[in-house]
Amino acid sequence: MKDWNVVVSVNEKRFSQAVNILREFGQISKTEFYNVLVMKVGDIAGMCDALKKRLEGDPAFLSFLSRLIPVTKSFTFQSPDEFEQKVKETISEWAHQLEGKGFHVRMHRRGFKGRLSSLEEEKMLDELLLELTKEGGNPGHITFEEPDVIIAVETVAHRAGLSLWTREDLQIYPFVRVY
Repeated sequence: MKDWNVVVSVNEKRFSQAVNILREFGQISKTEFYNVLVMKVGDIAGMCDALKKRLEGDPAFLSFLSRLIPVTKSFTFQSPDEFEQKVKETISEWAHQLEGKGFHVRMHRRGFKGRLSSLEEEKMLDELLLELTKEGGNPGHITFEEPDVIIAVETVAHRAGLSLWTREDLQIYPFVRVY
């Protein structure tokens, strides 16, 4: 699937259960990466609310799930340079939302092994956002302890997806694990 907007990491030996439960929310597809699914969901907020409601009724409902990350921006790329150019453009749009706040970028890379480093990309994007918030007149700061905002960057082969999560969002949707 080329046009996904949700990345799902499944716990060991729970793949079929994940597919059976999540398929009601949209198109779901296996990837070439172990225990990783991608989805195309028409209503991300509706899916998250439905999962939250079911989880409240049955705390073990999402036991198959390791991580679920909906994304709001996405792009394809063919090289590390193209990735960096596009991710900088995309993430820069959120700088004003980070002004005066504690934040960090968290990247999970699948593919481009040895060509893209999650740690280096996170650091580069954190520094870019620090500079942009400073230019905006109300600098943000990097923090890993109770950040106000976390920006998730997910790559699956030649496609990247990004989303911005506030502390409140992550409390509402505990199954969205951006760490």
